[in-house]
Parts: sequence; structure tokens; C-alpha cells
Amino acid sequence: MIDLHYWPTPNGHKVTLFLEETGLPYRIQPVNLGKGAQFEPGFLKIAPNNRMPAIVDHEPVDGGAPISLFESGAILLYLAEKTKKFIPEDIRGRAEVLQWLFWQMGGLGPMAGQNHHFSQYAPEKIPYAVNRYVNETNRLYGVLDRRLADREFLAGADYSIADMAAYPWIVPWEKQSQNLDEHPHLKRWFEAIAARPATKAAYARAPEVNPDFGKTMSEDAKKVMFGQTASNTKR
Repeated sequence: MIDLHYWPTPNGHKVTLFLEETGLPYRIQPVNLGKGAQFEPGFLKIAPNNRMPAIVDHEPVDGGAPISLFESGAILLYLAEKTKKFIPEDIRGRAEVLQWLFWQMGGLGPMAGQNHHFSQYAPEKIPYAVNRYVNETNRLYGVLDRRLADREFLAGADYSIADMAAYPWIVPWEKQSQNLDEHPHLKRWFEAIAARPATKAAYARAPEVNPDFGKTMSEDAKKVMFGQTASNTKR
């Protein structure tokens, strides 16, 4: 059994995508970000960066003590290696998957995240910041579109953890001021993943965990989520 510390965000969806694809038994431990659950001592023991998702695997392959992990990319890699699914065993195929997994972690996620912040949540609209991140998101969409021009998925013919990492960050494309019609290869890939039964099952968990999923974030939640420093996150 895997405990998944989760809230329905793009990074949270990555892990439910994998778990639903593989059928690994898991139970969700909600981490209500708007109420500050990410700063609770119990959660910080497994996720010292006070971010979710995080997991605790109570049945690691070595049969030893439970293993806890934070960082969505590390979790995907761990689960892929545990199940021997969604990552190739050959060195070249594995390298293809890992470079696109790291690309998402270091590029698409952070840039789209800043896009969301300055366009959706910032108390004042700063044109330079909005344009900076909308344009960088657009550049990254172009990278994906070119990559997918001659292959079905990011690492080739097979669906992998690289695709699971990137897909949730494309789901809110309209809020990122993007147009999928301008990126036909990316759009084809996006629609193929959206149609997978496991994708539908993973996203169905969101409103189960957070009944307010998709609604505008409250001002109180914004105060908890944004502007934290080392001193005011101590518990």
C-alpha cells in the first residue's frame, strides 16, 4: 500500500496518473494547501520542502522499512523502477525518458507555474511579468510540438513517466494564454492522453478530495499559499 499525500494540482496529478495506470493500491492523504497542511510537522517529516505530492511506500521491493519520497519527478522515477513500467530498461530508451522528465521538472512546470501566478493570482497585474511567463510558456509548447512531430509520445512510441509529468501542466492551457490549435502535434498528444481511462480516473479523484476544485482561490488561501518565508513557515 502506498500513502499518497496529495492535493489536486498539476504535480499532484502526475502521481495519480501513474498509480491509476498501474493499479498499485494507494490511499490519498489530503494535504489542504489553502489551510496550510503542508506546513504541519507530520507532513514535513516526509516532505521537508513543504510541497506536495509526497508518498510513503509501505511495501518497498527490498522488503524493508517504509520509504518516503517528496518531489514529483523523484516519485515517478521511484514508482517506475518499482513496477518496471513506463520507463524502458535499455540505456538509450531510459535516457530519452529521463531527459524529458527533467525538462519538465526544470522548465515546463516552473515556467507555467509562474505564468499561473502572475496571470491568475497576483494582486496586481504586472505586464512585464505576465508577458515574460506567457511567452516562455509558449516557447516550451513549441519545444513539445517539435518533439512530437515524428513520435507518438515524448520518449518515442511508448507512453512513459515523461508524458505523465508534462501532461498535467498542459491541461490548464487556456489559463496560460495558450492555443493548442497552434501546436497540432502537441494537441494530438494531449488528446490521446486525455482519452486514456487511467487519466480520466486520476482526474476524477480531484473533486473527491477537494470539493472546491476548479473554483477561484479564496483570499485567505492565497495568504497561506503565497509569500511564505523561512521564518513564517516554521512550526
